[in-house]
Amino acid sequence: MTTTGMTSPATNTAPGSGSSDAGVRSAKQLLHLVFGGELKALDSVEFSDVAALDIVGIYPNYAEAYKAWKAAAQRTVDNAQTRYFIVHMHRLLDPELTGPP
Repeated sequence: MTTTGMTSPATNTAPGSGSSDAGVRSAKQLLHLVFGGELKALDSVEFSDVAALDIVGIYPNYAEAYKAWKAAAQRTVDNAQTRYFIVHMHRLLDPELTGPP
């Protein structure tokens, strides 16, 4: 799996974001999981075949995860039953941690 380098892994800030201490400050990782699959019904989040879930990947920040989610969703736009989700893994790993949405 490859991802495009939008952020600095040490700081979790986008290049050119105006942060003067981008190379000094160390931010916590905000891991996000992108996955999806075919749902049993449009009004639920129950998958028709859990074994066939598409695990797109784990990303270091929401911006990267959103790009991956959008690409996966666009690939399946013709199938209304297929949905992709972004899971804020950092919130599961550390519920006290509050990060960007």
